[in-house]
Amino acid sequence: MSVAVGTEGRSPRRAGAGRRFTSVAIPLLLAVLVVTAIVALTVGAAGIPLTRLSAALGFSGSTPADAMTARDQLVLWSIRIPRIAATAMVGGLLAAAGAIMQGLFRNPLADPALVGVSSGGALAAASAIVFTDSRFGETLRFSQTELLPLAAFAGSLATTGILYGISSRAGRTSIAIFLLAGVAITAITNAGIGLLVFIADDRQLRDITFWMLGSMSGATWTKAAVLAPVLVIGLAACAFIARGLDLLVLGEADAFHGGVDVERLKKISIVMVSAMTGVAVSISGVIGFVGIVVPHLLRLVIGPAHRLLLPASVLLGAMLMVGADTLARTIVAPAEMPIGILTAAVGAPVFLGILLRQRGLASL
Repeated sequence: MSVAVGTEGRSPRRAGAGRRFTSVAIPLLLAVLVVTAIVALTVGAAGIPLTRLSAALGFSGSTPADAMTARDQLVLWSIRIPRIAATAMVGGLLAAAGAIMQGLFRNPLADPALVGVSSGGALAAASAIVFTDSRFGETLRFSQTELLPLAAFAGSLATTGILYGISSRAGRTSIAIFLLAGVAITAITNAGIGLLVFIADDRQLRDITFWMLGSMSGATWTKAAVLAPVLVIGLAACAFIARGLDLLVLGEADAFHGGVDVERLKKISIVMVSAMTGVAVSISGVIGFVGIVVPHLLRLVIGPAHRLLLPASVLLGAMLMVGADTLARTIVAPAEMPIGILTAAVGAPVFLGILLRQRGLASL
C-alpha cells in the first residue's frame, strides 16, 4: 500500500505549465493571500467598504474621524484582523504539517487529521475542558487558556508517537500499518470524546462541540501570538528538513547514502507535525482535509521538491482557511457556520479524487 509522493504521470503540457508556475509560485500565492485577506477585512456582519478601509486601518490621516470610522477601527483591530491573522496561521500550520507527513511517509494520503493526530489533540483538549471545570482542576487553579494549547500539543505528540511506534519496526516504517493504525486510533479518540460528551454539562458540551466542528470565532490577539512563534520555528525547520524529505522519496537506504540522518529526520518531522497540528487544533478545533488537499494540489502543479512545496503549502493553506472562514461567517450571517463543515465539504471530494486518480479512474 506504499504510494510514493511525486508528480509521475503528469502530461508534458501539464509539466511545462508546472515549471512556469514554479518560478512565480511564492510571489503569486502571497499576492492572492493578501487579496483574500483584504476581502476578508471588508465583508462580514459589519461591512466595511474599500473606500473606508484605508482610514480604518490608519493609513489615511486626512480622513476625518467620525462615528463610522471609529466603528470600523473597532471592528478591524479588535475582531477582524486578529481573526484573519490567526486563521491564516492555522491554515499554514495544518497545510505544512500535511506536507511534512506526506513526505515523511511517502504517501499523499497521510494527513494529521486523517490518521488521528488532530483527533488525539482534540481528545486531550476536550479532557482539559472537563478537567479544568472539575473540583480538582479548580483546586490547582488550572486555566483553560493556559492548559488547552499544552494539552492539544501533548495529545497530538502522543498520538503521533504511538502511530510511529506501531508502524515502525527494525528502522522501517510500514505505510499500510501506519494508515490502519491511524484509523484505529481515530476510532479510539472519538470514543473518548464521546465519553466526555456523555459526562459533560451543557457549557462543557458546547465547548467540546466547538472542538469537533472547528471555528475561528474565538480568535484573539493572544491566540494569534501563540501561533506566531510556532509558525516561525516551523518555517525555519522546514528549510532544514526539505532536502532530507526530497531524498527520502527515493527510500530510506538511498536517503542514508545521500547523507541524510534518516532517524533524526523522522524525529524532527514528527515533533514538528505534532507541534503544528497540536497548536492549530488548540486554537481552531478539528479542521480536516486542509493538510491533505493543499500539498496534493501544489505537488501536481509545482512538483514534489519540498524546498518550494513547504512554503507554498503554508501560503495556500493560509489563503484557503481565510477564504473558508470568510464564507463561514457571511453565508448564514448573522449566524456563523463551523469552518470544519466547509473544509470537509470541499476537501472530501478532492480526497475521493486522489483515490480515484491512484486507481487510474480520474486525471486529477
